[in-house]
Amino acid sequence: QHYPMLQRKLIYTAITRAKKLVIVVGQKKALNIAIKKNIAELRYSMLKKKLMDIT
Repeated sequence: QHYPMLQRKLIYTAITRAKKLVIVVGQKKALNIAIKKNIAELRYSMLKKKLMDIT
């Protein structure tokens, strides 16, 4: 199952990038899970460390 990968932002991105038509294919349960899953992911880009190294 792919439920752990489902996130609201992925559904939003897919739908908003469409130019003329959106067709959502999948299980209704999976879409509901994705819509309810609004997780802000932490990004470990080490940006702070890189900026500190520059100065």
